[in-house]
Amino acid sequence: MDELDRLIIGALLEDGRATFAEIGGRVGLSAPAVKRRVDRLVAAGAIAGFTVRVDPALVGWSTEGYVELYCQGSTTPDDIRRAVEKHPEVASASTVTGEADAIVHIMATDMRHFEQVVERLAGERFMIRTKSVIVMSALLRREQGTLPGGTGVGTVGG
Repeated sequence: MDELDRLIIGALLEDGRATFAEIGGRVGLSAPAVKRRVDRLVAAGAIAGFTVRVDPALVGWSTEGYVELYCQGSTTPDDIRRAVEKHPEVASASTVTGEADAIVHIMATDMRHFEQVVERLAGERFMIRTKSVIVMSALLRREQGTLPGGTGVGTVGG
């Protein structure tokens, strides 16, 4: 991946609906050249897909929190993944360093719903305990909105 590819990806992260011509104007390429590069990036797996971002509160997910999962010693990451993927309220899950085995990001309609999700997770056969925190205010959300190395969106050389 070269600098132009990084700029194209940055432009798509900023506005996934930008046309190839708009992106080309920003990075100094023609629309067909941008399309060829995007197609190549998709084929190579650097771009894994295209999606839409929604405001969780506007679609009914008004309560958000994180749950640390503490599991029995023989629990594998695949065991945890299989357990959490059953719940549509789980926005993401990761294994982590420290005392917890994993951390789960949950979106729920209200506190009772959040509590029900935590209770279902805690009921997994390998779960020892959970520890939850509720998000009060989301201060910054980048989703996948930046690239490593500080390459931002803009024009070549600028």
